[in-house]
Amino acid sequence: MSHTQYNRPQHAPFSVKHHKAKLVHYGGWLPASSETYEAFFSQLTDKVSPRHAKALGHTPAVMEFADAIKAPSDYEPKMIDLFNQIFIQASSQNKIKDFEWLLHMLDIIVVQPPGFVIARGDDGNPIGEPIGVPIYIVFDLLGNTTAAYDLFRRPAFNVAMKNLLNSWGKYLEGPDSNKTLTDQEGGVVQQAGHGSINRGYRSWDEFFVREIQSSARPMHTSHDPAIDAGIIISACESTVLRIEHHVKLHDQFWLKGMKYSLYDMLAGHDTGGLRRRPISGTITKALVLPGTYYAVLPDDGAEEGDPDLEPGAPYGAMIRSQPWLTQSSTRALIFIKSPNPKIGMVCFIGVGMAEVSTCGLSVQAGQEVKKGDELGMFHFGGSTHALLFGPQTKITFNDLIVDPNTGKVHVNTHIKVLSALANVN
Repeated sequence: MSHTQYNRPQHAPFSVKHHKAKLVHYGGWLPASSETYEAFFSQLTDKVSPRHAKALGHTPAVMEFADAIKAPSDYEPKMIDLFNQIFIQASSQNKIKDFEWLLHMLDIIVVQPPGFVIARGDDGNPIGEPIGVPIYIVFDLLGNTTAAYDLFRRPAFNVAMKNLLNSWGKYLEGPDSNKTLTDQEGGVVQQAGHGSINRGYRSWDEFFVREIQSSARPMHTSHDPAIDAGIIISACESTVLRIEHHVKLHDQFWLKGMKYSLYDMLAGHDTGGLRRRPISGTITKALVLPGTYYAVLPDDGAEEGDPDLEPGAPYGAMIRSQPWLTQSSTRALIFIKSPNPKIGMVCFIGVGMAEVSTCGLSVQAGQEVKKGDELGMFHFGGSTHALLFGPQTKITFNDLIVDPNTGKVHVNTHIKVLSALANVN
């Protein structure tokens, strides 16, 4: 069994090394500059401080979340006790004082759409960028602790978190959520040079799940049906994360090794990629599995050679945990049987990460689909996905993905949706 994982990019990542470099390792989950990161928390703190000082009540969704966390437990440590441990264990860069402070931050975030944050560079000139996943940024440093590894994997915590995210998701599907889809102040394209993008989109979510235009992303074709039958196309707009061969049904993983286990990735479903159909064939099974939303493998920070962060920087543990997330996070599984025996069975795994955790399916078991047909979508932004191929499938990847001379995987290579990913031999 072979496995290929991709990271779907959103915008440039937070960088300590290169303040203005447009890198892709952290895929837009963190701001591209430390100035924008600081401005995000500064603006949020300015709104939280008076709420916290006056001990104002919380929004209904946040209050429900708080009640679930504070609920008593007879058989394991209370979730609020673990949260208190998280704040003790979090790195010194953490800007969230305590659980109540966190709740007030969530109060503000879940009643507004993501927006554009303006900061000032060293030269005094304004810089900024859209912040598409604000809850993830709030949880980022908190999640990189052993207490969070315990808490964030608990079913009760994830039920509470999903209820909160559902509340925000409902807002992001409503008409008020499109107010930042503009080039005006606070709009997500304020300095992107693209003009207003609010061209009839009725909500934030409607913008993110908009149809792909064939003129912008034409599907690869050789115009020879015999050749096209062996070509696998990219299911998502992606960057390459890693390729693994001979993946085991059961495998142990250590905190840094992150071995893939097919049984865990597929949650025990038949072992034998969630936007576009990478091959033609029959959907044999399509389902969404519940899982975690903010759980990560805690680590000692960025390693030597990290393209974006200084060694030891505690940010971005979720991005470094992506292989593990394929068997822990909420995810969609779509099994596709190709009529081409050289391809056989393929499984697309759409992995929901953080608030981008709602995987919508557009297909069902028994459905015949053609290459390029829509399989579904991630709501509210981008996420990560993986493709699984059977042991009989002999794949040659696109030269942009794997160097044909050295066999080296070109990590973080941008692969356009519907472009040629690989062909079978």
